Amino acid sequence: MKIKTTKKCAPAKQVVAKKAVKTAAAKTAKPVAKNVTFTVHAEKGKAVYVAGEFNKWNPTAKKMVYSAKTGVYAATVKLVPGEYQYKFVVDGTWCADPENVNSVQNDQGTFNSVIVVK
Repeated sequence: MKIKTTKKCAPAKQVVAKKAVKTAAAKTAKPVAKNVTFTVHAEKGKAVYVAGEFNKWNPTAKKMVYSAKTGVYAATVKLVPGEYQYKFVVDGTWCADPENVNSVQNDQGTFNSVIVVK
């Protein structure tokens, strides 16, 4: 048996298929990572790092660079929107961000700084 189709039916089927593809793509879209710059004041010549949930708390994963012009250490990390806990590691000593009032107590009895990326 042969089925007759008209030209009017074909475009409607194609439009439905295109919409389905767009919807599936929208559901799988990942949040866009943003550059977040961490800064801390420390004496020149120190070994300064930023560690946090974004790098599995690795104390040497993200080295910070000293700027003689500003007198601070800085490091930029790409982060997707969300909330992250972090600390600075200065010559092996872990310290919360002294310029960030947002913090939470950790299981070590100290505090982690918190940043919210929007």
